[in-house]
Amino acid sequence: MSERAVDRTANEPIIVLEPGRAEKNYWRDLWRYRELFLILAWRDISVRYKQTIIGVAWAIIRPFLTMLVFSVIFGGLARLPSEGDAPYPLLVFAAMLPWSLFATALGEASNSLIGSANLISKVYFPRLIIPTATVVTAFVDFMISFVILVGLMLYYRYAPGWNMLFLPAFILLALLASLGPGLWITALNVKYRDFRYVIPFVVQFGLYVSPVGFSSRVVPEQWRLLYSLNPMVSVIDGFRWCILGGDSFIYWPGFVLGLGVVVFFLWLGVSRFRKMEKTFADMI
Repeated sequence: MSERAVDRTANEPIIVLEPGRAEKNYWRDLWRYRELFLILAWRDISVRYKQTIIGVAWAIIRPFLTMLVFSVIFGGLARLPSEGDAPYPLLVFAAMLPWSLFATALGEASNSLIGSANLISKVYFPRLIIPTATVVTAFVDFMISFVILVGLMLYYRYAPGWNMLFLPAFILLALLASLGPGLWITALNVKYRDFRYVIPFVVQFGLYVSPVGFSSRVVPEQWRLLYSLNPMVSVIDGFRWCILGGDSFIYWPGFVLGLGVVVFFLWLGVSRFRKMEKTFADMI
């Protein structure tokens, strides 16, 4: 062997295989592909509002009409109590904000992989970026709907207290509550396409079993802990506590239980998503 051949061999890169290395690189790649996250998020926002008749106004009209219906049915006809001296429409809308955020994020995340089939089949990147990027669209809708809350508080001359400082924490909790099931369902949706028909039913059913149109105080005490297995109960109670102040309260045993449910479904969603991720390009 010549001296030149020996030098060429010595300068060649050495590939070292380590167990678990791919897993470490995956989570590092999430940060490396952060620009792709922003691009996908902006794409989802532009697609949502481009070439629409009412555009951004839809994010205001939908929760506002739902608030009116619930206020008439539960507050007017059923005469369910509010919390303290808070006006019933304000009670309802304080719950509509987190519910709309949860429902929009869950729906967008659950169908995200199917909508990005061409991208998945051609380019490598951590697939977890796709469903998490759709959460930004839900957050934009939330900020637009927040305008109604400000208008209601001005109309009823209801000033927020120091509790509003904790509102970002409950916004994050609502997003995490939707992301866990959303990751699991979007992974299943790749293999079983009929799962996309399940989401509207789940959202519609959850709207009525969650304390959106009524206060969670109407639930009998002996059932409060069981009722808190619905993680949105803790999120909604937290929003009302932030917005209504001292007139609302948080049922702490139920809050801790609901927080545990959110963490469990987030772990389940990420683990199921990662397990099925390698087959997405082939099945989609």
